[in-house]
Amino acid sequence: MDSGKGKKIPNKVLRHFPLIPRLKRLFLSKHIGFEMRWHKYKRVDIEDVLRHPADAAGWKHFDREFPHFASEPRNVRLGLTSDGFNPFGNMSTTYSMWPVVLIPYNLPPWKCMKESNFFMSFLVPGPKSPGKEIDVYLQPLIDELKKLWNSGVRTFDCTDESTFDYMHVCCGPSMIFLLMVTYRNRVRKDIKHALLVKKIHHCLG
Repeated sequence: MDSGKGKKIPNKVLRHFPLIPRLKRLFLSKHIGFEMRWHKYKRVDIEDVLRHPADAAGWKHFDREFPHFASEPRNVRLGLTSDGFNPFGNMSTTYSMWPVVLIPYNLPPWKCMKESNFFMSFLVPGPKSPGKEIDVYLQPLIDELKKLWNSGVRTFDCTDESTFDYMHVCCGPSMIFLLMVTYRNRVRKDIKHALLVKKIHHCLG
């Protein structure tokens, strides 16, 4: 930044991609709309078998704590993860960017972990990781999650051509376990991802 004249240039620019419009678009496809209910109507619950987040004790505990949320299978449950990468593909360069990605766990197991179904919420520019300042970058996402959790969003569902009131979203510690499965060989990143989700949960209250 210069000392007085001309335009000031920000140190970093956050690339934020709003979540709510993309969640609403899920229900504009009949195929995806049906799959968003898979965890409720198609999943087979077998004791001591973990094939989907809905099989986990954390998911079931959440349903008991918030029965109103659980009663509507179209309410969206999200997992959150983040990891740095070098956009230049040059390992000798220390430049690192950090995408924050949301995963819709309503979908069946062969769909929810496909990259094509991930939502990139925002991209933290480099050259270094956000570190302890991650909460500053998380704020736009936290504001959206608060709105979705507290008041919900009216959403049109083309599977039955109706509007349901309202789509709510949860994103919290009950969803951490799948990150542990996905990154089971990378323990340090497991801890980082878990702390990131806990930070969001704390901000949501």
